Amino acid sequence: MNTNQLAASTGAKIDRATEWLPVIESAMREFGIDTKARQAMFLAQIGHESGGMHYTVEIWGNTAAQIRYEGRANLGNTQEGDGFRFRGRGLIQTTGRYNYEKTAAALGIDCVNNPDLLAEPSNAARSAAWWWQSHNLNRFADTGDIVGCTKVINGGTNGLEQRKKLYTAAMLAVPEIVEPIEAPAPQPTGGIFALIIKFIQLIFKGRS
Repeated sequence: MNTNQLAASTGAKIDRATEWLPVIESAMREFGIDTKARQAMFLAQIGHESGGMHYTVEIWGNTAAQIRYEGRANLGNTQEGDGFRFRGRGLIQTTGRYNYEKTAAALGIDCVNNPDLLAEPSNAARSAAWWWQSHNLNRFADTGDIVGCTKVINGGTNGLEQRKKLYTAAMLAVPEIVEPIEAPAPQPTGGIFALIIKFIQLIFKGRS
């Protein structure tokens, strides 16, 4: 994949695509996002979620929904200030102490004590790809089910039209993935090997 293909698939500007390309490719390899259809769906979704690879931290407006993060048991926000501390980060917005703890264990990074680690490009990409794998979103990508995939990520269908446009663009832009065919190991036919064979043959000939 090149920067133009990544930009088309995510809505990112070229400078952003250039910055993000290596870490996104690495994350997709690590977590099994390994076909054209899977990569197209993944890129379209993270492109929407991150505003074209622009945001890795939730824009905080102290909205009613954000205020409700505080004290939410299903997010594991049990300590004062957890709502803001564990606001959405990464290319698929990891939110809440509980989800940060799971991500920390999966990726081997201490994003619980240092939440901003998830905003760094490599961790932002890896956390998104790990979350994708852990929720088996490849099953939606394999059938082209963008609505089903969006509902898992978003809890609804917010931004569905833009996600569809990015997915269509990504299916055109993402290259086909061809697995390399391993050549059979060459058999030694000359040099010292040939001399050894000739020596063994002479020994057996002398015994006959």
